[in-house]
Amino acid sequence: MSATINILFYPKRRESDTDGKVIIYCRITLNSRRAEFSLRRSVNEQKWDSHSGKLRGTSEEVYNFNRFLDVVKNRLFKIYETLLNEGKGISAIKVKNTYLGKEGKEYMVLEIFKEHNGEIESLLGKGFTKGTLQRYKAAYVHVSDYITYKFQLKDIPVRSVDHKFITGLEFYLKSKKNLGHNTAIKYIVNFKKIIRIAYANEWIAKDPFFHWKASWKTKEKQYLTQTELDTLQNKTSFLPRLELVRDIFIFCCYTGLAYSDVKLLQFEHIVIGINGNRWIKMARKKTKAMSSIPLLPTSEKIIEKYSQHPHVLAGKGVLPVLTNQKSNAYLKEIADVCEINKNLTTHLARHTFATTVTLSKGVSIATVSKMLGHRSLKTTQIYAKVLDSKIGDEMNMLKERLAQEEKDFATSKNND
Repeated sequence: MSATINILFYPKRRESDTDGKVIIYCRITLNSRRAEFSLRRSVNEQKWDSHSGKLRGTSEEVYNFNRFLDVVKNRLFKIYETLLNEGKGISAIKVKNTYLGKEGKEYMVLEIFKEHNGEIESLLGKGFTKGTLQRYKAAYVHVSDYITYKFQLKDIPVRSVDHKFITGLEFYLKSKKNLGHNTAIKYIVNFKKIIRIAYANEWIAKDPFFHWKASWKTKEKQYLTQTELDTLQNKTSFLPRLELVRDIFIFCCYTGLAYSDVKLLQFEHIVIGINGNRWIKMARKKTKAMSSIPLLPTSEKIIEKYSQHPHVLAGKGVLPVLTNQKSNAYLKEIADVCEINKNLTTHLARHTFATTVTLSKGVSIATVSKMLGHRSLKTTQIYAKVLDSKIGDEMNMLKERLAQEEKDFATSKNND
């Protein structure tokens, strides 16, 4: 016959308490045997309701404290159920000691997360980038904030994480942190790795992510049309700083290189390809996948234009690329000057290469995928879907043109 558990909260006055406040204790009773411990929280004795075992009132302070008591009770019940399911010896003392972390090592969520991030930081440049570290640090902050918001605690045992915690975290990121769907999912995927570490080390008995699957919303990627690209290329009245950023952007439009890759581009990455022309062959910084890109005439001209730039002469790279922040700021100015009503960013150039420069000109999707350094053809197929909408727009224009031609023909026939 299984043991029965009862949990009671009650105040205990000390001789030193002269301000009307009392310490709240927790009493665990299992089959008539008791174990007690202090919650180390003091409350106004006059507000304590001994019948409900909670504070009376409707203030935010009362609400938060009563929610804290609910969290404590739920954790104790969960410990009780775990011990019961594991078939281990169970007693009020054992439940208490497990809660207080005295029954062996108690692995905590944020402690594991912090150790993981420290390991990534020590391996920067050896398989991990600063961007990866920043994402995990941001995920740590979000999970920490959620634990404080939900449980009124600084940390919780990793065994307390369940499917409800995960879905609650997702809702919190979207509703309280105002994050977009995909951004919220990315942070939960980061957190998933931490839980997988705990599961692999057998610090938890089962994977709470087993029934959770990341769902991504596909966004239609923006790109420049051929007319917009021509306008950008042919514009001459630029300030020198804007002209430089424009040229680097155009270079990316005709090579498909991401900002991080064009910044790292060295002359050693430019080789003679199978057709006797110059190619860029380099591993992408993000995925380490190899990109193989024949250099088009426009790209060759930009390389030649900056061949005598101090940055290039010093051997720092093929092109004098500014920081990503400055480049994106200047691209907004460039868009205004060229009257392009799109959010120009360094990455939009890569989208333009995939759509306007290659796929729309008949280059096969497999070839484009190889040039972009995609590991999966599915990633490249997103651009093909973008072009479907472009085809629809162009067919509508064709319909209008045919209608106009029919109208003009009818008018000329009537005049005859």
